[in-house]
Amino acid sequence: MSYRHAGGALAASVFAISTVVAPFCQADVAVQAATKAKLNKSEIELVVGEAAKLKLKGATATKYETSDKKIATVNKSGKVKAKKAGTATITVYDEKGNVYKCKVTVSKKKQASQIDYDNIDLGGMEIVIRDWWSYPSDSYYESIPKNAYEEAVNEYRKEMMENYNFNIKEMAVSDWGSAGSDFVDYVTNGGDSNNYVFTLHNEDTVNKAFLSGMMYDLSSLDCLDFSEEKFARNKIHERYKYGSSIYAFYAGYSEPRDGVYFNKQVLRNAGIDPDSIYEAQKKGTWTWDMFEKLMAKCQRDLDGDGVDDVYGLTLNESIMPGIAVASNGGALIGKDKKGKFTYELESAETIEALKWCVEMFNKFDDHTSIDKPWDYYREEFMEGKAAFMVDQGYIAEAYGQMSCTDFDMGFVVFPKGPKAKNYAAVFDDNFQVIPACYDADRAWKIAFAWNLYTNPVPGFEDYNTNIGDAEQGNFDQRAINETIPLMNDPKVGVVSYVYDIPGIDIGMDLTWNMAPKADVDAIIDSCRDKWKKAIDDANKQI
Repeated sequence: MSYRHAGGALAASVFAISTVVAPFCQADVAVQAATKAKLNKSEIELVVGEAAKLKLKGATATKYETSDKKIATVNKSGKVKAKKAGTATITVYDEKGNVYKCKVTVSKKKQASQIDYDNIDLGGMEIVIRDWWSYPSDSYYESIPKNAYEEAVNEYRKEMMENYNFNIKEMAVSDWGSAGSDFVDYVTNGGDSNNYVFTLHNEDTVNKAFLSGMMYDLSSLDCLDFSEEKFARNKIHERYKYGSSIYAFYAGYSEPRDGVYFNKQVLRNAGIDPDSIYEAQKKGTWTWDMFEKLMAKCQRDLDGDGVDDVYGLTLNESIMPGIAVASNGGALIGKDKKGKFTYELESAETIEALKWCVEMFNKFDDHTSIDKPWDYYREEFMEGKAAFMVDQGYIAEAYGQMSCTDFDMGFVVFPKGPKAKNYAAVFDDNFQVIPACYDADRAWKIAFAWNLYTNPVPGFEDYNTNIGDAEQGNFDQRAINETIPLMNDPKVGVVSYVYDIPGIDIGMDLTWNMAPKADVDAIIDSCRDKWKKAIDDANKQI
């Protein structure tokens, strides 16, 4: 069963403009009467962005056509999508050549700025934002603000909930492993009386749910304006946009992901000023070439036994390929203007980045021990056995593995590759969805409340919670002032789609195989057919 348009028809009843529809020609009526076949709908009223499904009863539909693609489109399975205000006629042919028609009237979606906020009352609606980490918002642990920003957030949200008569709680209902399957079970069973916004992360169960239409089409809700900066800051709505439909949202800055840590003392021992890396980052001259030269200068045999004692690089090798590809202007999976996934694994930029990674591993990271735990490299870095470490930003934020030390290190964005015009930061955040089993009125109210709840707080419109987390961690001041804001800049933010396609396991297929002496061509050969088929299968459902 598909849930993609579960809210579409009901949304039309809420927002559509009534229209007097002229009767179809007598010949078409006669054909339908003679064949005893008919369409499930002879007329449809939709709002821009909404969709409906046409079905031919009593005969087999062989072809669908639209009189105006700018107003409404129709695909080979009868899915009609409203594109622009106006009217269009959908013509359906059966196996005998008989013709059936449906008139589509499309009205313009209202803008959020046109909503009469003074007259909205959500009637005491209770909404739960489900995740796998939050204490209830009214619990002891969440009731004590830690700074002026959190005080302002609490005051703002309390006022909004009182003004519009609703209540939102953030609560750990599922755990990380069960969040996706819990969502699918909930929608498959038709939901319940609770009003949920589900927080999810990428995995096959969730990706299949997207392609099966289990998430409500947020683009049809006029209380959401995806041109607002709070959405542009993370690009989640771009990642989960298929055609003109949007199925996920998130508010605020993207979490800093993959960057380069450097051990300041190791650099000083090699005669390198640690601040020179920050200066290069600021000037736009922090490149692969500079990175390689610094690693080469730091890697040394201190006791003359022929074995290097300090290495240029340490890391979990599976982390670096993705950011290296992005930093060279490449991609593993792309998306075209129609919202279809594209195979990019063998683009020149991507292959160059993957082969450069292996070259760097060979030169500066060929010292992995199989007898140590998977995250041994972090201890190795802090012990001064390596100059640089590629890793994620969270490990040095508040509560991260490297947050509770006084270790002297720096942190910069990943350097630019030769094909790139700018730095790259991969935006890969958890996201939130509204179940498609909710009707249009219920989905609108939940989205309206969520939108108010997540709006920037007056006086703190540009407050970046990532900087607050960094200040409580073990980042130096230049990383806090320069690197974190740079990694949060939408201009360098890159959306990766490789995690969004069922059947592609980026770890098993690609990144876990990236290591010193890896054969990139052989790895790509092993991925090619599997990835192309998975992409084709996904695109058939969009």
